[in-house]
Amino acid sequence: MKDVLLLVGAGQIGMAIARRIGFDKKIIIGDKNLVNAKKIADIMYNAGFDVNYLEVDLADRISIKNYIQEAQKYGQIGMLINVAGVSPSQASIETILKVDLYGTAVLLEEVGKVIKPYGTGVTISSQSGHRMEALGSEIDEQLATTDCENLLSLPVLQVENIKDNLLQVNAKKIRTVSLKIQFLLLITLSNSFIELYGLAQRFFL
Repeated sequence: MKDVLLLVGAGQIGMAIARRIGFDKKIIIGDKNLVNAKKIADIMYNAGFDVNYLEVDLADRISIKNYIQEAQKYGQIGMLINVAGVSPSQASIETILKVDLYGTAVLLEEVGKVIKPYGTGVTISSQSGHRMEALGSEIDEQLATTDCENLLSLPVLQVENIKDNLLQVNAKKIRTVSLKIQFLLLITLSNSFIELYGLAQRFFL
């Protein structure tokens, strides 16, 4: 049975990464839009990849867990590529925070529970997070340490307190970096060798 590669977000960037590292894996594409997921799956299948697609809503923990559980039926999860997200031109502030921030946090948390030893992962974020001043150490700590389910209750993430769309992206960046560190530590503590560092230098944020 092959190892499973989770590709969350059906787009060109994710497909490019999956084509590079998923040649000997069972690739399970997850996206809220099944039409897009099928389109990417068909392209990869015609290129010789072993691929399937499933629906997943990154704003819903149950949907994320169901996606992971279905993917596990094909084998042990060994890789995660997360390129899912929405932008200010696509969605409201509430949706952006629910998908890009909360969803990314939950996805990493849930995959971290089941990924195999020597597992790897990468999350694609946005350079926009680097185009504004730092949020401050207190806010950084809140974003880094607050439980996923309480994350969106933080004062800094209330709509009335968000004056710049870049704040949403920066909050995602800080939270993703923090969770990625926790993700690495979790896997390391389970006697895993982490290859993410090299990928991170090339793709992460």
